[in-house]
Amino acid sequence: MSESTLPRPLRLGLVGSPNAGKTTLFNALTGLRARVGNYPGVTVELREGRTAFGGRDAIVVDLPGTYSLDPISEDERLVSDMLAGRHPAAPKPDALILVADACSLRRSLMLVGQVLQHAIPTCLILTMTDELSARGGQLDLPRLEAALGIPVLGIVGHRGKGVDRVRALLGQPENWTRPAIAPPTEPHERAAWVESVLDHTLHQAPDRHRLSNAIDTVLLNPVWGSVVFGVVMVTFFQLIFAWATPAMDALDQGVGLAGAWSRSVLPPGLFADFIADGLIAGVGAVLIFVPQIALLFMILYLLEDLGYMARAAFVVDRLMGRIGLEGRSFIALLSSYACAVPGIMATRTLPSPRDRLVTILVAPLMTCSARLPVYILLVAAFVPQRSVWGPIGLQGLVMLGLYLLGAISALAVAAVLRRSLLPGDGLPFTMELPSYRLPTFGLWASQVWRSVSAFLRRAGTIILLASVVLWILLSFPRVQPDATLPKKEQARYALHHSYAAQLGRSIEPFIAPLGFDWKIGVGLIASLAAREVIVSTLSQIYAAENEDGSLVEAIRADTDPRTGRPVFTPATVASLLVFFVFALQCISTIAVMRRETHSWRWPAFAFSYLLALAYTASFVTYRIATALGGNA
Repeated sequence: MSESTLPRPLRLGLVGSPNAGKTTLFNALTGLRARVGNYPGVTVELREGRTAFGGRDAIVVDLPGTYSLDPISEDERLVSDMLAGRHPAAPKPDALILVADACSLRRSLMLVGQVLQHAIPTCLILTMTDELSARGGQLDLPRLEAALGIPVLGIVGHRGKGVDRVRALLGQPENWTRPAIAPPTEPHERAAWVESVLDHTLHQAPDRHRLSNAIDTVLLNPVWGSVVFGVVMVTFFQLIFAWATPAMDALDQGVGLAGAWSRSVLPPGLFADFIADGLIAGVGAVLIFVPQIALLFMILYLLEDLGYMARAAFVVDRLMGRIGLEGRSFIALLSSYACAVPGIMATRTLPSPRDRLVTILVAPLMTCSARLPVYILLVAAFVPQRSVWGPIGLQGLVMLGLYLLGAISALAVAAVLRRSLLPGDGLPFTMELPSYRLPTFGLWASQVWRSVSAFLRRAGTIILLASVVLWILLSFPRVQPDATLPKKEQARYALHHSYAAQLGRSIEPFIAPLGFDWKIGVGLIASLAAREVIVSTLSQIYAAENEDGSLVEAIRADTDPRTGRPVFTPATVASLLVFFVFALQCISTIAVMRRETHSWRWPAFAFSYLLALAYTASFVTYRIATALGGNA
């Protein structure tokens, strides 16, 4: 049988409102580990997973969460186009898996009515059925199935309960029952239809948990909610240093031993230098920060899965409204803490084009995981590891300050843009708060691993490539230093005559006012590929000069041969940290900006204004720190 005559895989569209458990079911059906979030906007593109149901090949298409098929944003328009067969890149589904939260059935039925008007074979999967029972609710599924005219099943998605019955159902969608009469199209008639369905099937609506109500009384309060948010953030950054530092130190020692071992087994020469200084020192210098990055995602995903992040969005929505944005913008900015790329893509949930563009332009100011290695390197090297008050350490507070500086700057820039280049009125933000629940360990661990593995892929691609290119620039042209000089001085002589040194010295007059020398300049240029590349750059530079000791020890001890003064003074370190808070140093972010705005105009604007902001803030920081005696 030729490939053209093989039966086409069954295409099943997964449709549901945000936070209904749609992506959890997608993972359970396909075995994939798509990200699950307790707020709208996590799924902003079509996501496909191949599987089989009853021996029949199938493709499950996970669509963005939507409350309605009357689109007001890009993600909702994508769903509407897909169901109507208007999507340019994907065919219309053969059948639909409609996912709804059993605890909020009234709201979900409005979407159900719209979906059934498309006359596509549809089944309804009710999630959170355990939550419905726990909250005293009762629902007659057979009567609901009869009222809607389509198959209805209940599941507990995060525990896998009922998923086998769903898999058995999905193998034969052509045999599913269909409504005898399509639901009405007019809003008031549809609302009456929803009430009639509920009267026929819902025996008792679920109540709110008393404990959940009590917790929300605190977390949603403008004052106490802000206090709790502050406590959570302080604790968050304290744990990053307190828990991850031992693992980081062990990895640092391992990288050093690997470099020494490579030199001991390889014959001396260019290849041995490439392995030790180019690959191991370059990539290894970034890999030692994996424990902190893993811990960052562990805490973020735990807070998200517990339901806390949705409450934080509710509290911050008041502040967002004052600057002309809305809560969906905060959700996109929150996503940027992991990486600006998914944060920018999440702006598709914003119905206002102006809000979307403003959010895209300020998303790079949110402190992404790529900045974490830079911050940790400099903070660990130059901020004393001492307690400020009880378990609260100075290093954790400095890290918190850097994150707050980025977030506050993003809000400030957004306010300026909304009042100057992109004025307009904001739109109201509606979001249903999820129930509090503990995530399953497997799902939580898979979320963390997916994010950590993404960082490791960057280390194996962008950072590896940058390390190889930088090693070439540091190693050539080959020069012959005075053989009577000590080995360390010979290495320094060769380094100072390399192409990298020439490049760094060419921009040194422009960065000297910020307290930076040519070595930092080379790192800044290299970090245009990705921010964390500056760590591997400095590691290779100092490995070329001195094979012994860690990067932290090397930058602490480095002195300017012309003046004999430390290269990394407190003023220089503060200036460099501030520069990285503001500068847009990420090719991937610039590329996704181009894709989302359909123009190079706005990425060029973002790069330029952030570079100007970074230079100005860094210059001011360096001058103030120098005046306070921080340049010694």
